[in-house]
Amino acid sequence: MAKAATRDEGPGDKAGGDKEVTARPPMVSDYGLALIVYVLYLLGFLTGVSAVVGLIIAWLQVERAEPVTRSHFRFQIRTFWIGLLYLAAGAITLHVAIGALILLWWVVWTAIRCVKGLLALNAGEPIADPESWLFG
Repeated sequence: MAKAATRDEGPGDKAGGDKEVTARPPMVSDYGLALIVYVLYLLGFLTGVSAVVGLIIAWLQVERAEPVTRSHFRFQIRTFWIGLLYLAAGAITLHVAIGALILLWWVVWTAIRCVKGLLALNAGEPIADPESWLFG
């Protein structure tokens, strides 16, 4: 004869033995994640892979973020893809003088976008035009 497994129900248990899960605030806020992405993009000049990690964070957070940080995540995603386009164009044309100028533009453009985004994030402001090809 098989014996049925029994379990004592504690005060937080539902009938049937399932524990109730309570929501807790996230360890890092959307604001903190947007800040991390900007820093990862700036570190991307040295490592490259950190910019990809920043893109993944922004892409995963963009739909669940509140409106101010959502504009920053959209801006960051576009910064990555447009920057990759500039980087590829500069690398392809590097054997002619224009390639070096394109790469210089990419560095300056990325740095300005990141600094402008950091300043707006610090002020609690959204990016005015996150879809912009220039500086938002």
